[in-house]
Amino acid sequence: MQNFIIRITQENFKLLNCAEIGCFILPDTTSPEFAFEFIKKAQATDKLVLADGENALDFYLQYKPDGLILNTIKAEKPQKLIKEVQKKAPKATLGVITRNRRHEAMIISECEPDFVIFKFWKDGFESNKELLDWYAELFLIQNAAQIEDDCDFSALNADFIILDDVKYLEKKQS
Repeated sequence: MQNFIIRITQENFKLLNCAEIGCFILPDTTSPEFAFEFIKKAQATDKLVLADGENALDFYLQYKPDGLILNTIKAEKPQKLIKEVQKKAPKATLGVITRNRRHEAMIISECEPDFVIFKFWKDGFESNKELLDWYAELFLIQNAAQIEDDCDFSALNADFIILDDVKYLEKKQS
């Protein structure tokens, strides 16, 4: 059974009690009222909440979720960016999005985030699957597959599958 991390795109609480969901992602554009309430309710059910977006660190520091997602795809020096975030938020659970290349995945892993995120699209799915298999075999750091298209993720060797709430509900109903 795969473990899911769900990106909240609609302000509702209906997924909080789903057993197969252990973590939620809140965009840094989430309204303050909903953010406070969602984080409180999720933490009461022992589920993690991570901030995401360009201002994820600020969101984390203000609303106190459990951690954040850091996107290093455009970073020239991803290690420096990760170390800065780890210094400002030392207790945060940290997921790091990497370019889908072995070298970048290794560099990111040297910084010891809690998990490394690989993005998946239909185009390039098989090569990304090979990368994820390689990573899962060699590294102890957990990994996540962030599904961007309507892809069959059931065969992925990922510790976590990241879906948005709408895609997750569609998959459950099918």
